[in-house]
Amino acid sequence: MPYILIVFIALCVSFDVAAQDYLTRKNAPPKAMKHYKKAQQFAYENNYNKAIKYFQKALKTTPDFIDAHLMLADSYAALGNYEKAVAGFEKVASIDPDYKPKIYYAHAMLERKHKKYDKAATLFERFLTYPQKSDELKTKVEYLLATSRFAAEAIKNPVPFDPVNMGENINSDLLEYSPSITVDGQRLVYTVRVRGQEDFFVAERENGEWKARKNLGAPINTQDNEGAQSLSADGRFIVYTACNREGALGNCDLYFSEFKNDEWSTPANIGEPINTAAWESQPSISANADELYFTSNRGGGKGKKDIWMSRRKADGTWKTPENLGDHINTSGEDLSPFIHPDGQTLYFISDGHPGMGKSDIYFSRRSADGSWGKAENIGYPINTEEKEFSLIVSTDGKTAYFSSDKENGFGLTDLYQFDLYEAARPAPVTYAKATVVDEETKEKLIADVELIDLATGKVHSKSVTDENGEFLVVLPSGIDYALNVHKKSYLFHSENFALKEKNTLDEPYLLKIALQRIPKQPVLATAKPVKPIISNTPLPPKSKPVILRNVFFETASADLKTSSQNELNRLKDLLNEHPNIRIQINGHTDNVGSENNNLMLSENRAKAVFNYLAQQGISPARMQTKGYGETQAIDTNDTPEGRAKNRRTEFVIVE
Repeated sequence: MPYILIVFIALCVSFDVAAQDYLTRKNAPPKAMKHYKKAQQFAYENNYNKAIKYFQKALKTTPDFIDAHLMLADSYAALGNYEKAVAGFEKVASIDPDYKPKIYYAHAMLERKHKKYDKAATLFERFLTYPQKSDELKTKVEYLLATSRFAAEAIKNPVPFDPVNMGENINSDLLEYSPSITVDGQRLVYTVRVRGQEDFFVAERENGEWKARKNLGAPINTQDNEGAQSLSADGRFIVYTACNREGALGNCDLYFSEFKNDEWSTPANIGEPINTAAWESQPSISANADELYFTSNRGGGKGKKDIWMSRRKADGTWKTPENLGDHINTSGEDLSPFIHPDGQTLYFISDGHPGMGKSDIYFSRRSADGSWGKAENIGYPINTEEKEFSLIVSTDGKTAYFSSDKENGFGLTDLYQFDLYEAARPAPVTYAKATVVDEETKEKLIADVELIDLATGKVHSKSVTDENGEFLVVLPSGIDYALNVHKKSYLFHSENFALKEKNTLDEPYLLKIALQRIPKQPVLATAKPVKPIISNTPLPPKSKPVILRNVFFETASADLKTSSQNELNRLKDLLNEHPNIRIQINGHTDNVGSENNNLMLSENRAKAVFNYLAQQGISPARMQTKGYGETQAIDTNDTPEGRAKNRRTEFVIVE
């Protein structure tokens, strides 16, 4: 039975009208009704060619038989004869526009199927002017009206879209889908259906080209299915979906593994409260690894499947997940979240928001108060009348990756990439990637890394270098950051990333950080008081200078800014941890202004740091200051960037 015929029966609204100028099933002559009933039987048997023949016979004997016109139109629609079907529906409406309001619904569905969205919207509007049998039907038609209006405008205003197949090193004659990529864009992991089951494959990029993919292998890949996954920013943590596993909480749960010592750890169930007896899948982990987004059909949602988010606690466990709310989730299926490294832009798939087809790609932006904005359709022709697959976006926001079954690919579905148009891009993001070594031996060090929001003093993210001394931290724009790298028995290292005013972030920060081991000092006899260091009487340094890159002063002043406190407190902690250390605080300036003024300013700034530490309980006997003015430049004074580096405060260990 054709879909539209089913619609006719299901939506049948009883409108008894006086049949003075046309005939219905109630008063058509017997000969016409004989042909009509025979045609109707053929239609129920899906034999539409014969049905059309007998509907035509009925109309030949009785041209004003309105029910025969209606069923003839439906039969043409079932055969895909759009022109004759439309003509039939319009004929019925011309005979009596109010005879069966359901024809406007059926006609609208036909126009929508053939991408005549403007006409479909007009017909849905007309249908809604009549009383509806149920609120459910009314809601459905209102949604179809909204999607038709959207599709009509979207086609008139297409967005830029030129997808490029990612090539034979990535794709094959198999199904490739669900990609994720590291923040530096050098490692791609995705799902491939191999011999009826799903495995993860990985590809590395060298010199801008993707190398041949490899099976990710054990212990993550097994004889069972491994589905949608998400890589952490540095590629050292993966969370993914596995179903029907021993010890699972539900039929599909989220699992995780960590990359240590050049191999993946044995996967573990991520546990409650993220996993439940319901279905959990399609994870996306935030760049600083403190938020996990995923899809679930658990209770308490808005629809069939919703997007949820859990925050990581300080101890590494996860909080009870939160539903992302009405701007994201609908009464339908909301799937495949991807939280961009900017931490503000979420891309996802939904069949519940107005769109082009069966499911579309949308994005939403998070406000400063943490709420999500209204979902925006990413547009046509990225979205089509068919189901769309998940989409991810590169760190710089310029490139999107997705899976598609486009013609002329390598297989059933391939991975593609395209330049994402400006309005759909996330906020600018860059990253800092570094290797930490011992300054003297060049040994790779495992050290603690903190990224701090200078405006609030709060820790933005924490991490630890891996066994190769490497770390990667993501730096969304709009914030000024302090980076602190520290390890027991070493002097700390700091960096400053001033990104509050930057609107574009083209290049990452690639760093090599050498930590200085603290010189071993004899234990001071407690009976002998520590003699104070005489201010401005320099002693031979026992270490290289440590630049305090996050100590800031008001312009042409020695007044410390509050954003300096975090760095100064780090120095205070170092001195408390090593009570035998004595330091000299050095002040430096650029060459703007007179030499005497610069010398005085540098001395006063060094003293300001001295005073702060003294107020925090550090004995003045352990500190001295020295101002060098403009005499020890470490960069050119001919550029703003060089002068900024020359204006610095530092410390060295002395006796």
